[in-house]
Amino acid sequence: MYSVRMRINKFVALKTGMSRRAADTALAAGRILVDGLAPTAGQQVDDSHVVTLDSKPLAMAVAIQTLIMNKPVGYICSRDGQGGRTVYDLLPATYHHLKPVGRLDKNSSGLLLMTNDGEFAHQLTHPKFEKLKKYKIALHKDLSREDYEKITKAGVMLGDGISRFELEMINKQPKEWKVEMKEGRNRQIRRTFEALDYGVVKLHRTNIGPYELRALKPGDYHQLSNLS
Repeated sequence: MYSVRMRINKFVALKTGMSRRAADTALAAGRILVDGLAPTAGQQVDDSHVVTLDSKPLAMAVAIQTLIMNKPVGYICSRDGQGGRTVYDLLPATYHHLKPVGRLDKNSSGLLLMTNDGEFAHQLTHPKFEKLKKYKIALHKDLSREDYEKITKAGVMLGDGISRFELEMINKQPKEWKVEMKEGRNRQIRRTFEALDYGVVKLHRTNIGPYELRALKPGDYHQLSNLS
């Protein structure tokens, strides 16, 4: 149980798994009450207070849990696999309350973080924090020098804006590349290469911010934190 006093937005974030920004939005909308009253900005609370969200008391604080997984190809980062396999099939039921941090599509593999800490997820995924992400990819054909220059310098225009990221060749093979980027739009790497007539036949994420996949085998995971 959290016995220390803390700002109301942090308290709500820890109780619910939402980010502090989302908690601030809920506070501004009048959805949160402390002992039946609207809290003041920055009010300090602890578990001796009755804090409600949408008239429902927030549950007692739960342990913060974060897993790092090596997601295999063929698994969906969703609870609803619509008949397909999901990453939750790889986890015991005790971890099914965790949410993915930055999804990988079904045909991609590698580092996947899962957590019930909304603030942690926000810090890793919001563009303003510019967390570096690293991938290893393979293309269906050699990447030309011209297209390399487009991707790394001018950028490639997609439906949601310019896409630009760093590329480093692997083992002098112009089909295999390391990708480094601070964005993370939906299927951005695949869409960028598709716009230039390349197919991405392999996409494997190795790093998100300070977190690295290292030697985890496909389908394996370990817990990074279990804080109360």
